[in-house]
Amino acid sequence: MTDHQDNTYSWLALSLIPGLGNILLRRLLDEFGSPEAVFGVGLSELIKIKGVREAVARKIIKRQFVSDPEKELRKLEELNARVITFFDFTYPPFLKEIYNPPMTLFTRGKDISSQQIFISVVGSRNPTHYGQQVAEEISAGLARRGIGVASGLARGVDSAAHWGCLRNNGFTIAVIGTGIDLVYPAINNKLFERIIESGAVITEFPLGTPPEARNFPIRNRIISGLGRGVLVVEAARKSGSLITASFALDQGREVFAVPGSIHSFKSTGTHFLIKQGAKLVENAEDILDDLGFGYGPLQKGGSVNDTSTVTGNLNAGEKKIYDIIGDYPMHIDQIVRAGDMDSGMVLSVLMKMELEGLIKQLPGKMFVR
Repeated sequence: MTDHQDNTYSWLALSLIPGLGNILLRRLLDEFGSPEAVFGVGLSELIKIKGVREAVARKIIKRQFVSDPEKELRKLEELNARVITFFDFTYPPFLKEIYNPPMTLFTRGKDISSQQIFISVVGSRNPTHYGQQVAEEISAGLARRGIGVASGLARGVDSAAHWGCLRNNGFTIAVIGTGIDLVYPAINNKLFERIIESGAVITEFPLGTPPEARNFPIRNRIISGLGRGVLVVEAARKSGSLITASFALDQGREVFAVPGSIHSFKSTGTHFLIKQGAKLVENAEDILDDLGFGYGPLQKGGSVNDTSTVTGNLNAGEKKIYDIIGDYPMHIDQIVRAGDMDSGMVLSVLMKMELEGLIKQLPGKMFVR
């Protein structure tokens, strides 16, 4: 094996120890530094870690896996799939912020850019025509403004959201509740393939994991964790979409809801969310404005912001920073790295451009045009 393959094998092997969940895995890694190191320590050292039972520790030492890691790696290679670990640069940064983030993700498709902003879109598996149309239209509007869409590849609202993003050249992530080798529901096979071509499909479940009901609430925390906010289009009062909205609130994300007919039980969940303080939205601009992205209506044949009269008045350094920022928020550290510039100089230029109204500073040292 190459060094990279060996490292991937160790991560995968550790994740295949029965009884070792994400929280315990994180504690072991914090204590010992790497999966290879975890496999190299003794029983007494392992059971000192909070929550690690002796039975689990012995399985680590004896390398008792749920399935053979080498066979799993070969299957992943055949599928052109990859393993993303928590410390990889391609691991979605917002997902790291949630409670109990997956330590390993299986993925097919393109790498997920750390600079890409996502909105999660969820809703009924059996929406009305109105609900399906709204999900596709709002997702299309987000895609046209460079915002990605995360959803769950389910029938109905999820599918409409993915298609709306794809048809407008956006980046969409499908978070599935099965192994990366399975397409569920099977009717979405074409959508699955399209997402692999221009977006990403991800899961934390090992190869061959079937679509068991208990898996989907687990994956919902990932859907909400990927986005800056969660949009609920149509949902009954008791539904998986409201579970996702609950995860979003726990994760400090914004919750948005589309109103529907008072006569439709499929709108009872969204109306409940609005009564509880969710932002009522009618289009993509409502979401972007609420998040402070400062987007105006997209003009036909043009971009959201007309920069033709702006860049001509900037010096070389200012224009470089302005171009880097683009039309979605970036952290100051990302700007410094992207431009390979001195942080003090970057901060000075950002302050100047903010005073001139060219950019806007958002909470957390994020900047957007």
